[in-house]
Amino acid sequence: MRWDDFFADLEHQLASERAAENAALATESERLRISRVTLITRLRALSDEGESAPVVSLELIGGVAVRGRLIGTGSDCVVVEPDDRRRGADVLPVASIRGIGVARGDLVRSAGAASPAPALVDRVTFGFVARDLARRRAGVSLHRVDGSILHGTIDRAGADHLDLALHDPGAPRRRDAVTGHRIVPFAAIACVRVDTVPAVFGTSPRQSA
Repeated sequence: MRWDDFFADLEHQLASERAAENAALATESERLRISRVTLITRLRALSDEGESAPVVSLELIGGVAVRGRLIGTGSDCVVVEPDDRRRGADVLPVASIRGIGVARGDLVRSAGAASPAPALVDRVTFGFVARDLARRRAGVSLHRVDGSILHGTIDRAGADHLDLALHDPGAPRRRDAVTGHRIVPFAAIACVRVDTVPAVFGTSPRQSA
């Protein structure tokens, strides 16, 4: 009986050691996985829930604060439907984000294993969205990283900058309404507020509010 007890104890010890080794390997594997997770991947996870997507608070360069639901992500930008009943959307370069306030459950979930990104996501850059807004002649409020705001219409967008025709907010872009022009580098932009959701991200339920 003593030998039986000895071998039973030995088997139990070996099983415990294997379980500890497997747990350590799983922990290390999870740490390695998380080390490869990008911010845009986590933001995409928060936007994948559609109408039930959580409300987040985003702190941007220049003191700009945006609160709402993430309704779309590109390769280097996100689109937020504002939570203040304001019509339209905010387009944010990911580089302008300085912090994100989110509930703990959503925080943990966003770091989980991500589903593959749609094939077209890599093509949807901030410049792509700016060109869509230029094509539709959408009026914008352009918040810069220094805290200043420019109102007008995007005339065209290059690889790393856009041309903005300045005019009063809410006014159509007419030649006699334009008060000036600015070339604005994308790196100087914290947020673009627009009255309509960019076409590439679909329509917003608040667009007609």
